[in-house]
Amino acid sequence: MDETKKGFMQNIGDLAFKKIDDTNFEFSIEVQKSFLNTGGIAHGGFIATIADTGMGNAAHVTAGNRRCVTINLDIKFISAGKLNDNLMGKVKVLKRTKTLVFISSEIIGSNGIVATASGTWKIL
Repeated sequence: MDETKKGFMQNIGDLAFKKIDDTNFEFSIEVQKSFLNTGGIAHGGFIATIADTGMGNAAHVTAGNRRCVTINLDIKFISAGKLNDNLMGKVKVLKRTKTLVFISSEIIGSNGIVATASGTWKIL
């Protein structure tokens, strides 16, 4: 189930998600004015939201389209996403067990890596 345009995500805009192969996925979104903080760069909450959603969709697909929930999410902010940047998330499924999916990602903007994220998803 692609959650990129449902529920809370309707507030974010057009987050595109695609499967590359069994362990690699991508997501992308353009930074809009409403996603900026008062410093004029992409808000950390926005970055966290797209990381969680992109990796969560990868967990869902990897789990055979079963619903998954985030257990933990670790984000490191490296640089700034700017207005009109097309942010690209490169997602890698590291391991899947019977009940968990472990994932890492990089979010890349026009000036290189904006953030890295990793997390664990529980398969329900």
